[in-house]
Amino acid sequence: MVVAMNSGTSHGDVLQLAWQVYRGRWFMVFASFLIMAAAGGTYIFGIYSTDLKKTLGYDQTTLNLLSFFKDLGANVGILAGLINEVSPPWVVLSIGAAMNFAGYFMIWLAVTGRIAKPPVWQMCLYICIGANSQAFANTGSLVTCVKNFPESRGVVLGILKGFVGLSGAIITQLYHAFYGDDSKGLVLLIAALPAVVSMLSVHTIRIMKVIRVANELKVFYDFLYISLGLAGFLMIMIIVQKTIPGFTQAEFGGSSAVVLILLFSPLLVVIKEEIQLWKIKKQGLSNNFNNPSSEDQTMKVTIELPPCSEPEPIPTFLQPEPIQPTSQIKKRSCFSTMFQPPNRGEDYTILQALVSIDMLILFFASICGVGGTLTAIDNLGQIGSSLGYSTRGISTFVSLVSIWNYLGRVFSGFTSEILLRKYRFPRPLMLTLILLLSCVGHLLIAFAFPGSVYIASVIIGFSFGAMWPLLFAIISEIFGLKYYSTLYNFGSVASPIGAYILNVRVAGYLYDQEADKQLKALGSTREKGDDLSCHGVQCYRLSFIIITAATLFGSLISLILVWRTREFYRSDIYKKFREASEVVETDIPVSTNGIQQSRVRDDERTNTATTNTDRLGRTGE
Repeated sequence: MVVAMNSGTSHGDVLQLAWQVYRGRWFMVFASFLIMAAAGGTYIFGIYSTDLKKTLGYDQTTLNLLSFFKDLGANVGILAGLINEVSPPWVVLSIGAAMNFAGYFMIWLAVTGRIAKPPVWQMCLYICIGANSQAFANTGSLVTCVKNFPESRGVVLGILKGFVGLSGAIITQLYHAFYGDDSKGLVLLIAALPAVVSMLSVHTIRIMKVIRVANELKVFYDFLYISLGLAGFLMIMIIVQKTIPGFTQAEFGGSSAVVLILLFSPLLVVIKEEIQLWKIKKQGLSNNFNNPSSEDQTMKVTIELPPCSEPEPIPTFLQPEPIQPTSQIKKRSCFSTMFQPPNRGEDYTILQALVSIDMLILFFASICGVGGTLTAIDNLGQIGSSLGYSTRGISTFVSLVSIWNYLGRVFSGFTSEILLRKYRFPRPLMLTLILLLSCVGHLLIAFAFPGSVYIASVIIGFSFGAMWPLLFAIISEIFGLKYYSTLYNFGSVASPIGAYILNVRVAGYLYDQEADKQLKALGSTREKGDDLSCHGVQCYRLSFIIITAATLFGSLISLILVWRTREFYRSDIYKKFREASEVVETDIPVSTNGIQQSRVRDDERTNTATTNTDRLGRTGE
């Protein structure tokens, strides 16, 4: 896959190429893959939740309260978004790494008995801080990639969120390789691994000039194929480990080595693309016209205006307003324009987006849909225990959710992008269909039969994963990219709200009610600090019937957004990015291998941005 270099390449050229690879756009994407692959510690709560419950003597309601604060930390990233608005991504990534290690390390100390049993509020604080690092990792890397590839945002969101979905299965393999079946060691692993990966990537993740590359989508497809191979291998290993009893720690070590090789395979694509770009750059424009008939030459394109006697007059609505002295300019506050939003697709201010009816509809639908699937994922360990599944079987549920979580993310990201470009198929409509699909998984848990939880894990994992790229892409398309760091994190707030309502107040409460009823039927009473367990399908039946009804209601709400945005999605929503890229220098490298690079002049880009800002400001007024 890697393109061979000429035999005459000097040592200095190799160093120059290595530096270009390290500082290139594609290596930044690869570093984001690694950050995402290590940032999914919140999705494997079901593996170590049993240790928390037994070691610290929690009932199910308390455990679900911890789960809620985990989801609250993972999804409330408003602070990360605001910091990212005023600082470079490396600051956000560094803060996230410190928070990740501090939070989960304290939980590990508590679970292993190295410190006195903390009060419940302290454990909630620890897990909230540790999980909040995921929001910082997402903001620092994922938001940066979306801004660097604005015309491929659905694909970027799909594949990066896909690696987050795979992270649960990846970390599970590493955990078994390092610690065997000691799930307490898993907490230490998720404390250290994401922090180390983020700190190694702080020099790479950054906002770069938007450069249009003709084969951009093809490169992302190459990344997709490699990630599919990784997901397929993980799926095979899950099946093998489930089928063969007594899978040893050494065998887990072998499978983990293959996982790491596949995880680093995208680096080959990165090197290949950078070598091709480096060859074009090194070839030099002057040498490309010695043989203009060559099939693989770099062409010189000159953009000329048509001859005319006088300059074409600028339309009135595009003419800049007269410059006034600073003392005479009346600045309008963000509060005065919060109810005067621009057209959909333009850059909303934060307040304009937050009070928008579109955002409220999307937020409410997400509370119902994401909250329900997250409740199922967080309770998989307890669901499996109540139905009599083994510890290895419960670990299989978590891994299946992780695999199909990944598949849901890349499916919705890539498929919605293709359907949008070719058929103007609106993303909100796909979100509605995913919400309806998740209802099937909830019903399989509510009316469980032998093996139904395996099927439910697949459906719920797929649905949960598919919702996120759609949600974040819709936010970026309707409300613009200017304040995307903050709006992206606001969209995530729906998850913990839904999880608190459906997980803590519904599933946790009804589980404890049923457990108390079973305990009284046996003539026993629960002592303070005892583990409260429930057995049978009735433990979660009523809970998931309620969750199914809430999700159906959320899907109906999302149809309102489909209707409101139907005209917007029928238009060419990426047109303004292509128009901005048409202002280019006269010398454009073009190669028949599909690579085309356009460099935007800084002064022309500035003028364009100023004109757009003036237009947007007048629209808001």
